[in-house]
Amino acid sequence: MPEQTARRSRARVTQSDRRARSRAALLEATARGISRVGYGHLVLEEVAAAAGYTRGALYHQFRDKDALVLTTLEWVHDTWYAEVGSVFDEDLAPVEALVELARRHAVYCRRDIARMMVALRVEFSAREHPVGDAVRAHTRELLERVGRLIVAGRRDGSIAPGPPATVLAKAFMSAVEGVVIALAGRIGDDEQLARRVALALLSPARQG
Repeated sequence: MPEQTARRSRARVTQSDRRARSRAALLEATARGISRVGYGHLVLEEVAAAAGYTRGALYHQFRDKDALVLTTLEWVHDTWYAEVGSVFDEDLAPVEALVELARRHAVYCRRDIARMMVALRVEFSAREHPVGDAVRAHTRELLERVGRLIVAGRRDGSIAPGPPATVLAKAFMSAVEGVVIALAGRIGDDEQLARRVALALLSPARQG
């Protein structure tokens, strides 16, 4: 009896592991697909094939396209915060934190999933849709956190006075994203120029 129980337990663990692996592969394939072709042209059969699974396997885990994309958004959000946004929780001075954020974002954008958020923001900018709502919520969260660092930097004198923090936060992220996209494939230059753009926006008198 104990041996049978152990075998059943191993089978459950293996099934759970397989499900987790297939889920991760489908989410990454979805992020890559949206990065390349956007939401509107995303074909679920192609996503499943790119992940190494059938369309049936995809629908076994996600009821429809929106459920898949919304879950992928959360996965990309969590991935970005683990690799880039963790800077918000580190003990860094405001300017140092924002410049490091720009550098890490440049590194993150070397991945083939990195343009997903930009693609979705453009595609859903004027549309009421659950995916657009989720993208806007994630964007607000990020800009609020960047804005808080700007306010802290202005308070300690390390960030130059200027436009409202909310406006500067938008400009900051747009500029960093723009330079990183423009320098896709130029490893090293992407980090260096992302840092310079960040410094120039935060304090025009600073260089480096």
